[in-house]
Amino acid sequence: MPAHSAALIQTEEFARRMGAPALRVFDCTVYLKLGPDGRYVAESGRANYDRGHIPGAAFLDLQAELSDKRSKLRFTLPPLDELTKAFAAKGIGHGTSVVLYSHATPTWATRIWWMLRAVGFDDAAILDGGLDKWKAEGRPLATEETIHPPATLTLRGRPEVFIDKTVVKAAIGQAGTLTLNALSHDQHAGRGGVTYGRPGRIAGSSCVPAASLVGPDKTLKPIADLRAAFDGVGAAPDRRVLVYCGGGIAASLDAFVLTALLGHTNVAVYDNSMQEWSNDAKLPMEVG
Repeated sequence: MPAHSAALIQTEEFARRMGAPALRVFDCTVYLKLGPDGRYVAESGRANYDRGHIPGAAFLDLQAELSDKRSKLRFTLPPLDELTKAFAAKGIGHGTSVVLYSHATPTWATRIWWMLRAVGFDDAAILDGGLDKWKAEGRPLATEETIHPPATLTLRGRPEVFIDKTVVKAAIGQAGTLTLNALSHDQHAGRGGVTYGRPGRIAGSSCVPAASLVGPDKTLKPIADLRAAFDGVGAAPDRRVLVYCGGGIAASLDAFVLTALLGHTNVAVYDNSMQEWSNDAKLPMEVG
């Protein structure tokens, strides 16, 4: 059975809805490329958007427009009142319905979805398979830029859906809370892959890699497979789940699946994740 939720829209249904007056579509793509020092460099997906995007889609620049410029870390969540104003300026507001997509991985779209959740906007869906599936099906592309008119959006904040290092540290050893790594198993064990500082994982954490939740066509795996992946690490619906990764991006896909598809109600993303934790020698880590 394929994954199904009001927060996940298939290309066929989306194609039927295209052009609806209240629909706001956004390309959320960012690319992470390895720099000469072996660490990621973030590159806006704007150039790829200009080469061809879903007709009617505007571009959201996560790094330049929706991250806290006062932070030394990448992609840090801005204060929720500022974020609400930024979303409204992009055309997201009361009476609108939002569809988010990205290229190569859904994690950029799910990051924006989780940020919208934080400000209390819930009428947003992820395009399953994103630009990859849309193009594979031979559907139309556009090159002209879309700019949605500004909207009115009132902050109805859920600050608890993003957490900081103090919350994660306090949760270590707590039976009712599961801390979950969305990076690869090699990164989790400290035996390979990109590191953000010290190799390894947050002490006591388990691992469900975000990349393992999608198939070759970039769509989410069947719901039974998704449920089995989280059941396998003890992510029971009655446990609090704190998800982290390198910088709070991949973690948003785990969080989206848990919340939107599997019905969990107590899930949070550690915003700065390993780019912060692994560079603070006072914070406990494990390898192996």
